[in-house]
Amino acid sequence: MADFPVVFKRTKSKHVQRSRDTPVEGNDDAAEATANVEDSPSTLATKLKKKARAKPKSRLSFGGGDEAEDGEVFQIKKSNLSRKVSLGKTPAPPGKPSVESSPRSNSGPVYDAAYLSQLKASTPSARPKLPGEESFDMSMNVEDGLSMVLTDPSADPDTVIPSASSIQAAKEKRERLRTTAPAAEDFISLSLTQREDNYQGPHPESRLVREDDELGEAEEEFAEYTSAQERIALGKKAKKVEASKRREEMQELIADAEEVDEETMEWEQEQLRRGGHAPELLGPAKEVYKPTPIPSETPIPTLTSAIGRLTQSLTALTTSHAQNTTSMESLAAERVQLEAREKEMREMIVQAEARHAWFSAFREWVENVATFLDEKYPALEKLEDEHVSLLKERHDMISKRRHDDDADDLSVFLGVLPAPVADVDELGRAVEPVDNATRKDRRSARVSRRSNRQRRATSDEEEGYSTDSSLGPADAADYETAIGDLEGKARDVLADVRADDFRDPGLGLGKWFGEWRHRFGDTYTGAWGGLGMVGAWEFWVRLELLGWDPLEDRRSLDSFEWYTSLYQYSRPQVEDQEPALGPDGDLVSAMISTAVIPRLAKVVCGGAFDAYSAQHVRSIIDLAEEVEASIEPDNLKFQTLLKAVFELFSGAVDNIESLLSPYLSLNAPRFDPEAIPARKRILARQMKLLNNILRWRKYTSDKFGIGELGTRLVRDSMLPIAESGWEVGGEETARRVAAIMPKELQPASLKTRLAAR
Repeated sequence: MADFPVVFKRTKSKHVQRSRDTPVEGNDDAAEATANVEDSPSTLATKLKKKARAKPKSRLSFGGGDEAEDGEVFQIKKSNLSRKVSLGKTPAPPGKPSVESSPRSNSGPVYDAAYLSQLKASTPSARPKLPGEESFDMSMNVEDGLSMVLTDPSADPDTVIPSASSIQAAKEKRERLRTTAPAAEDFISLSLTQREDNYQGPHPESRLVREDDELGEAEEEFAEYTSAQERIALGKKAKKVEASKRREEMQELIADAEEVDEETMEWEQEQLRRGGHAPELLGPAKEVYKPTPIPSETPIPTLTSAIGRLTQSLTALTTSHAQNTTSMESLAAERVQLEAREKEMREMIVQAEARHAWFSAFREWVENVATFLDEKYPALEKLEDEHVSLLKERHDMISKRRHDDDADDLSVFLGVLPAPVADVDELGRAVEPVDNATRKDRRSARVSRRSNRQRRATSDEEEGYSTDSSLGPADAADYETAIGDLEGKARDVLADVRADDFRDPGLGLGKWFGEWRHRFGDTYTGAWGGLGMVGAWEFWVRLELLGWDPLEDRRSLDSFEWYTSLYQYSRPQVEDQEPALGPDGDLVSAMISTAVIPRLAKVVCGGAFDAYSAQHVRSIIDLAEEVEASIEPDNLKFQTLLKAVFELFSGAVDNIESLLSPYLSLNAPRFDPEAIPARKRILARQMKLLNNILRWRKYTSDKFGIGELGTRLVRDSMLPIAESGWEVGGEETARRVAAIMPKELQPASLKTRLAAR
């Protein structure tokens, strides 16, 4: 980009080319003409203006007059540079004619339009361009914040092209002045009208004059009616005169009102009568004579026309009679229908009132039941948790005893594990390592339990192994005492209840919901009243099941009172008919699905079920079959119960594997006469668990992978123990396993081992 020279110049208003006056004629015309020829046009114009400035008067329109002639005359000041520059001595640009070449008369210069244009064109407005300068120069406006502009000398000298920076500076200056402008108006308004502070009327810019402004408000014209001429009496005498005048005026008004003009009254009454305003109060109208009209001539009727008219009249009467008869019959039928409808409506109103009264009482009773359940449910749930904790404590005691017995037997024929460094119990106390004396004590206790069991053994018990799932005499007594206390607490839940409706749900819930179903069956069915009753009856069902161990107690579900009550409610008694299911269906199955199955699953998982007990397996199978008979087999809650039993079997197999793993890795057998009986006891206990798994698989049909669980028990637990004493009982146990176990579940290692023999 070319470097433009920066020229700082002061911005000032442009001088307007002044017109030149004609030379003054006189005796010195020749000398002045000679001087004009010698001097420059600027000097000549200055001399002529000095002569003409003293003669004309002031033309100012804002005062002064003739006094301005004697005062100081305004002089145009020029700079020293402008005084030194001579217009005639400045060389004219090339290609332009000189001022001196213009034609002049012999007497002096003629300042016509052509001459002035030529003189303006020949007068330079800037300094001559120096050689080597560019065609563009940059000037800076000092007053506008040194904004640079670009000037093209070849264009019009007055034309200036502002740069982007100068435009931005001008915008910023204008915005700054706008934001910091003084409160007073420092501008000339463009509006044609001048604002004034005084009120100019509703339309000050309009030249139309309102009638009120021109003619006034008619106060003088209507002064008689507007009290404009009234005067206030101030003196005592003036007040008396004013009072007497007022009394006279009132008497005149009363007299005028009492005067009656008959013509005026008659005219008024006539106008009121014509307008229809209270004609009975105005009296009879004035009678006007009207002559009697003369009747028109009527021809004498003939016999034919008379007969025709009579026939026509008879036909019309017959038709009308038939229509009236039909209408009367339809009206009579409609009246009968309306009477029947009215009777139905009255019955509906009576029923609606009775329905409203009954539902109001039913709603109040339901609110009482809800309050009762809100108060009693926390105590019931607390007792249920206590029952589950008792079952879990019993299960933990039996599992720990079985674990210790298995550990003792494994240490006899597989070696004793090294004692742990620092074992602590659940209370943080140090646990002494198990020695031979402790093992002997546990063995003697087991023998005594077996002997006691043999004395009272029955045919359906497996001798010698049923003690795995029973407590000792002392622990059993404590457990029975705790269960008795729990049943006492369950009876105390309703000890403070005196109303039979809340003690027996059959008298409360059964009565109200049964009446609802009998009287308002449509709303009962639409509102699923049976399921609502099941939800309210659940409290008494769970209270009755509290303390019931389904695996130890031989009672079935149909032996409970709630089962009988719901069974009878679901089959209402109808006269001369056998009881059949009502609109709700079998509510017993709904109660089993809603309350019984979740409770059974919680009890089974809490410790009621023992995977080593054949009695528990038979009881759980019987219970599952009983539940399955009341609900659908694919019920989700029923599947939850089956899965809970499977998880208990899986936990038992996991415990065996975790116990056996360190002993198999040690495998340090030693000579002990008790090794063979110990191995047989271990295998017999695992054989018992396998029998229970296979029996449960027979009922559930390999659901949740119960068959794979039996295969894992044989492969990972029973077979390694049997191989450690194959000749002294291991082979016999393996063959018994192969005999009772389905071929598809037998592990390949067992088949290979038996085939090798």
